[in-house]
Amino acid sequence: MRYEFLGPLRVRHTEQSHSLSAPKVETTLATLLIGSGRVITKEQLVTELWGDRPPRRASAAVHVYISQLRKFLVGAGDTGGRAIVTRPLGYELRLDGAGWDVDDFKEAMRRGRDLRAAGRHEGALESFERALSLMRGPVLEGIAEGPALTSFATWAEEERLQCLELSVEARTALGRHREVIGLLSTLTAQYPLRESFYRQLMLVLYRSERQAEALQVYRSAQRVLRAELGLDPHRSLRRLHQAILASDRVLDLPAAS
Repeated sequence: MRYEFLGPLRVRHTEQSHSLSAPKVETTLATLLIGSGRVITKEQLVTELWGDRPPRRASAAVHVYISQLRKFLVGAGDTGGRAIVTRPLGYELRLDGAGWDVDDFKEAMRRGRDLRAAGRHEGALESFERALSLMRGPVLEGIAEGPALTSFATWAEEERLQCLELSVEARTALGRHREVIGLLSTLTAQYPLRESFYRQLMLVLYRSERQAEALQVYRSAQRVLRAELGLDPHRSLRRLHQAILASDRVLDLPAAS
């Protein structure tokens, strides 16, 4: 049995995939899952389900959703119906050996960062690509309204973007800069206020003998940041701009030792 959360929420068992059609039951599972291994109180569930405007019989509704969720999980592979445990103050979801793609993502990121720190860029790239492959789409799209779920969705999106940055960095360190020009062009358009993507795009363009285009990227970043935030680019981006203007040797790909 495996919970898959990094995209549309589903539970897999053997070769079958199971999804919830009832949004409130799905929100209940999502809330219990991100708090797996600890008690989620009924009050927390009510907040995630309805915010600060719960219905009069919210507690009874939570009980119904838990009952429906238990039946769903039994059908999805929870033999014996032991995944959700009732506690005095609420409910606890126990993984008890079940897989969870969030744990797999965190492990792949941790391993990738360790390999990166050791200068093992090929292995780091494999780990970051593994992490990215687990991201199937927006997390909790359409159901993340409460504070805990909204916070988790924000965390997942930031981790995805960091993983993209690290994957690009690993490819660049391996001299595979031309592979990521298209990706970075798309990312700078999608996330125009994220300076790290501009910085990476400028560097790979420069190393691809496209100095003029690299300088144009800087001017675009400068224009967007001034228009949207009233700010100049960060000093790291300004330093890169000056280094490109000077064709500084520090920008050349380090020779393999």
